[in-house]
Amino acid sequence: SFLIHFSGFLCPLLSPVLSSLTTKKHTLTLLTMASITAKTTVRMTQKKKAPSKMSKMSSTKSKSSATPRNKGTKRGTAPKLQPKLYAKDERLQQLLEYTEEKQRDQITDLLRNAFGEPSFHRETPHTASDTRSRSFAAADIAAAAQALGLPKVLKTFGVLGELERMLIPNGIAAVFASNDAKSNGGMRRIVSTNSLISLQNSESSFGMSNLSVSDGRMKSTPANAREGALLILRALMERVGAGAEPFCVPLLAAALDECGSSSSSLRETAEDTSRTLCTLSSPHATTTLLCPVLFAALDSPEWRVKFNALSRLTEMAEGAHKLQISGILPALIPLVTQEVWDTKPQVTKAAGACLMATCMTNINPDVAPAVPAVVHAICKPSDTHKAVEELMSTTFVSDVDASTLAILCPVLSRGLREKQALHKRSACIVIQNMSRLVNSPAAVEPFGPLLVPDLKKVVENVQFDEMRDVALAALQTLTKALGHASVEEAMASVMAEEQRIVEEEQQRIEEEREIEAAREEASRIKEEEERKQWKEAMEAQRLLEKIAEQEASDLKKKERLAREKSHASTKNDKGKCQGCGLKKCRKDCLFRN
Repeated sequence: SFLIHFSGFLCPLLSPVLSSLTTKKHTLTLLTMASITAKTTVRMTQKKKAPSKMSKMSSTKSKSSATPRNKGTKRGTAPKLQPKLYAKDERLQQLLEYTEEKQRDQITDLLRNAFGEPSFHRETPHTASDTRSRSFAAADIAAAAQALGLPKVLKTFGVLGELERMLIPNGIAAVFASNDAKSNGGMRRIVSTNSLISLQNSESSFGMSNLSVSDGRMKSTPANAREGALLILRALMERVGAGAEPFCVPLLAAALDECGSSSSSLRETAEDTSRTLCTLSSPHATTTLLCPVLFAALDSPEWRVKFNALSRLTEMAEGAHKLQISGILPALIPLVTQEVWDTKPQVTKAAGACLMATCMTNINPDVAPAVPAVVHAICKPSDTHKAVEELMSTTFVSDVDASTLAILCPVLSRGLREKQALHKRSACIVIQNMSRLVNSPAAVEPFGPLLVPDLKKVVENVQFDEMRDVALAALQTLTKALGHASVEEAMASVMAEEQRIVEEEQQRIEEEREIEAAREEASRIKEEEERKQWKEAMEAQRLLEKIAEQEASDLKKKERLAREKSHASTKNDKGKCQGCGLKKCRKDCLFRN
């Protein structure tokens, strides 16, 4: 009773406070209870356990393995190949003590292991070959070559011949060429076979047992063998160094060509090998051996080959080959600019990076701040006026050489063809300032046909006198830099040069037509000969069939006559009567008469 009275006293006092605190909560609870039906489901939440260290490692590994690398992205530098058999000096000393025949056997076994074939002298069972085992074998060959001498291993033991047979089975001239039979592309125009011991499809002493066409690029050697050959080239360059350049650098074309293979491991090996050949070779080989091959690779139908060639040019421009790359900019920039408009975005991006890296090798300090804007204008023509404005603020003090002109002239030529007259005036001012410091007429001569006609059009077509005077002053300055006395003489020289180029092009087209006509004539003669042989074979077959039918008919006729004769005679084959069975019939025999 006490509790009842006490609660009745407190409830009126506490009810306003409690109602204000619980109104919202009770309202939500009532709404929730009103919304519960027979179809309502309740989701129970459980506390997640803290992941262990091993589960974190496995999840991280699975995520990294499941995330594919974008096609065409730049890979990191591969680690240096390490030998396994000849990793210690004791094994190399033991190899030196062997006889020449045993040394040859050792090199042969290593070469077969690098090509993915079992060795002749293996005591343990042969396991499946992979890239790791082939890398060890390639590094062992390089270590043996370093110890025994390159001429002995590569020439005497025939290692170089096997490398060439695996990488260029159809000859160096067929590299980078398309599968089209009418194509004359590839390395044929710059081929030099003096440094290659064999370009024939000769039989090898190793007897590869799995020779087959591995992909759609008409390669008759297995992918594992080509990968092993590339690994050997890379190991020789890494371990031997400059002594291996005369043997390895001529095979750069084959390494670049394998970058377009259908095998991912072979592509990565080819990329690493081509990078090693380009970065570790002597800078003196840049203009004579490396760049001609890289330029030829830009004509390849495989986009990965183009991408790797552009990447190698970029790496060379950023490395020890800067001075040599700067000297060949007049020939390099037009070829790389063509790849800016490639259909593959990877090639386009690589071409832009290559242009930036190669143009930055220019030694003219006046143009260096404007090079990024110029390269951007080459890749994006709509920003040409921005690059010209950047060049307007440039003060030319140093001599302008051919490399500087190769960077600026394409953008200036495009600026002279702009619609707005103000942009044309800016380009004319830059050309005038630049032409005053040209060091020799030979440097600007290749760019005369690019600038002189456009400048003359501006002089003749512009409507404003002030702009016409600026264009005429630029044309006269450029004419003086070209070594001509007047504008008419410069135009005549330009027209003569264009006429010479047209005649050379026509001659090349005529030669190609003659070659194509000779090929078609040879094909027609061969087809007629095959058709004639086919007709003779078919005629002989018809005669044989006719003779066989005649023989069968004569045989049937002979059998029919014999059968009729046997039916007409009363005697059988033994001369007995068919009625009585006696040679002399009885008097009562029906066949007596």
